[in-house]
Amino acid sequence: MTDSEFDAAVVSAVFTEAGLRGWRRTSLVEAARGAGLDLARTRQRFPSKLFVLMRFGSMADQAALTGTSTEGPVKDRLFDILMRRFDVLQAHRAGVLAVLDAAAMDPLLGLFLARLSLRSMEWLLEGAGISAGGLRGRLRVKGLLGVWLWSVRAWRADDSADLAATMTATDKALDRAGELARSLGDGPVALPEDAAEPKFEGGALSPTDDPSI
Repeated sequence: MTDSEFDAAVVSAVFTEAGLRGWRRTSLVEAARGAGLDLARTRQRFPSKLFVLMRFGSMADQAALTGTSTEGPVKDRLFDILMRRFDVLQAHRAGVLAVLDAAAMDPLLGLFLARLSLRSMEWLLEGAGISAGGLRGRLRVKGLLGVWLWSVRAWRADDSADLAATMTATDKALDRAGELARSLGDGPVALPEDAAEPKFEGGALSPTDDPSI
């Protein structure tokens, strides 16, 4: 089993366990043992459950960035990328929901997830051919994060097989972001007017931000 395959197996085992028991009650060791995975290798690659969340976020980003294009309308590029990321969340839905529920009660976990999401949005913007550098790039990252958080709210309540409600929410959020961006004469992404904007305190996301993955 390659490292990539092993990591995916650990992530799957932990998220399956979290979906059944809740994130706080999930043991990395028990999840790996139950899946028949080598514990020494698990310890080497995942010192704690937070590393599982980091690897999961990376896996979601990799799926989102696969096959990206820098051609065509900006909105279409971002929509495709975000929905590919949702496909990964959907594949581990119960576990992801358990993590988000836990983060709502744990400010430090919420802060950790918010920072992971911010980093992911940088990658997704650049993958779509949109600069995330400089002051304007920072605003674009915050804007895309707002779109993502808005869409995640819809995804949490979306029990449809085709994620129709999630797609609608994402489409509308990108439309609003584009309208605001044009009105400001800024970059291609801005924050939807009725999404909660992440707050920055001393360069870090505030723990009061909505958590995501």
